[in-house]
Amino acid sequence: MTIEISIVAPIYNEFDNIPELYRRVKAVMDAQGLTWELVLVDDGSTDGSTERMRELARQDKRVRPVIFARNFGHQIAVTAGLDYARGAAVVIIDADLQDPPELIPDLIAKWREGYEVVYAVRAEREGETWFKRTTAALFYRIIFRITDVKIPLDTGDFRLLDRKVVDVLGKMRERHRFLRGMAAWVGFRQIGVPYKRAARFAGVTKYPFRKMLRLALNAITSFSYFPLQLATYAGFVSAGIAIIAIPVVIALRLAGSQFFGGQATTLIAVLFLGGVQLISLGVLGEYIGRLYDEAKGRPLYIVREEPEK
Repeated sequence: MTIEISIVAPIYNEFDNIPELYRRVKAVMDAQGLTWELVLVDDGSTDGSTERMRELARQDKRVRPVIFARNFGHQIAVTAGLDYARGAAVVIIDADLQDPPELIPDLIAKWREGYEVVYAVRAEREGETWFKRTTAALFYRIIFRITDVKIPLDTGDFRLLDRKVVDVLGKMRERHRFLRGMAAWVGFRQIGVPYKRAARFAGVTKYPFRKMLRLALNAITSFSYFPLQLATYAGFVSAGIAIIAIPVVIALRLAGSQFFGGQATTLIAVLFLGGVQLISLGVLGEYIGRLYDEAKGRPLYIVREEPEK
């Protein structure tokens, strides 16, 4: 049987959300009259989500669970879902139902118009703190400015991808993944669909500030050399300050001024330059660490249990 639409949802401790996700996806897709499948990728859940996915698969063969051997992370789980999806188009959606399945028909409509990437734009965001909304908006605008790839503002992974795009992404096996950036990088015809992002249906967020910071770092280092350039700029600024300061200090000393006297000035200068150097080494370390991870050539994920073909 030919599958027209695959829906991919990464799962990590979403026990209470899985039945509602399935119910709403089923209602939306059955109303469309299309052949579909729901690929649920269990990213090392420990709350019973795994068995709940198996139970749904026994009840409905259109549910296809992919169960990891351990937790590999959200972006890797989405990648596995794309690898196992069989549809002519693939919709990526989060299991917490902040991204409403009821928007899927709008994404499909744009796909039928000939667009190969249809991304959902967060026009409104419910159930999120002021801090998260502000930092998210700031992140999207910074990444838009410093990268050569123009990643659409206020978009997440909620999107529809044509099979051609899925196949291209399948060939891109870098470990530190930022899929919304990768989807922008591949090109093709793209368009956005605005929507109101709802509050989480149940449970707690799986993206605390630490993980959000790591995702931001992956985005910046995957699509920009700006941090390396920033270290160079800092070096030029420090050198410029030193070049200007040398004749000033000499003139003041000859004039008998004690403004730059004592060890405090020397200590401050040493600490400043040392800080710049350590930050620069840290930035270099981030890029070198990514090269090391890629050189090892390990698989992106390990599957303990996969669906039938």
